Amino acid sequence: MIIREAMEKDAAGIAEVHVKSWRQTYQGIVSQQFLDELSEDERLKIWRQILSSPQPGAAVFVAEEKGKIIGFASFGKERTGELDADSELYAIYLLNEYKGNKVGTKLFKRGAEALLANGFSSVVVWVLNDNPSRLFYESFKPIKLTEQMIDIGGKEYKETAYHWDDIKNLLKNNSSGD
Repeated sequence: MIIREAMEKDAAGIAEVHVKSWRQTYQGIVSQQFLDELSEDERLKIWRQILSSPQPGAAVFVAEEKGKIIGFASFGKERTGELDADSELYAIYLLNEYKGNKVGTKLFKRGAEALLANGFSSVVVWVLNDNPSRLFYESFKPIKLTEQMIDIGGKEYKETAYHWDDIKNLLKNNSSGD
């Protein structure tokens, strides 16, 4: 298994993982109709745009096993401008069969290294409170910064912003796994 920077040609693999992992992770949490209506074609368009025209300081990494993308993580500038963080982990998704093998940890750390190299010093991630993967983030000992409600498919869900105020310390002090 390798972790590498994503390229434009990876858009289809990322879109496939994005949709499959949403369906796996959020089953029983988010409405089944919403999950059923997720479209790899729509995600493909989004990922082609992201990968062909990256924002300054943004980075996307993929986890690849035998030529197949099995996970990805996307990072960049904090989007709201309202939080006490200069960067954000936008998304990190793995296919279920690869969870628990440190793939998520490797993606997260690779992204944190890229953020640091791009001049960022702190990072935040938004996680649905009902998402069992929140335990993955909690294993890195973040600060719970704030909560908000988010609309997904016409239903409101609570999400928490987890914050690490020093990316250098995050990288130095954490060797937790997913």
